[in-house]
Amino acid sequence: MPRFHVPGALQAGHTLDLPQSAARHVQVLRLQPGDDITLFNGEGGEWRATVERMGRSDVLVTVKEHAALEREAPRAVHLALGMPANERMDWLVEKATELGVASIQPLMTAHAVLRLTGERADKKRAHWEAIAAAACEQCGRNRVPEVHPVMPFSKWLEQSSFAPHRLVLSLAEGTRPLAQAAAPVDEGVLVLSGPEGGLSREEDQQARAAGFAAVTLGTRVLRAETAALAALVLLAG
Repeated sequence: MPRFHVPGALQAGHTLDLPQSAARHVQVLRLQPGDDITLFNGEGGEWRATVERMGRSDVLVTVKEHAALEREAPRAVHLALGMPANERMDWLVEKATELGVASIQPLMTAHAVLRLTGERADKKRAHWEAIAAAACEQCGRNRVPEVHPVMPFSKWLEQSSFAPHRLVLSLAEGTRPLAQAAAPVDEGVLVLSGPEGGLSREEDQQARAAGFAAVTLGTRVLRAETAALAALVLLAG
């Protein structure tokens, strides 16, 4: 059954116009009045809905029963990322969502190619939020991971409060295998990962001073987006 993300409150028995992007998708699929679809708003569970009317650019549906289905990973894994450039960040957000990431914090780090501030940063964040919602539609998740506003690394490290279990993917000495640093399944984990070229030496040291345990994924040097996803797969459970 086709799935669509609809932000806002959903309630059985109510009728509503689908958001523009969802309406276009319904029309592309050539659905007709009487066809069933699935709606979710990111707050948990999903609703069956029925198409009532197809307009030229709008689709009216009636919300039916709610199903309390969850398809989240056993362990909440939050990613803080030195942003890889352009389409690689888009791909990372999509795949991390499919793999069950709980939230994504884009960071501007010393070696990052991508630099975002002001309106451009806001637009990129909205773009990544749309990618995450679309990935949830595809993979069956009913909770859309939060994409936080872009922040400079030092400001984020100074102003943020972190989970008790926090790890930094490090190329420096004194690391231990990621698998040995995993928290209990019912406790969340924050993973800090660098961009192309990794975190700078100063950033790595700052993270360790802030309580991040330095971990490694092995002897091979992975691309920035590959490393973050590999850590997510190993930790999500």
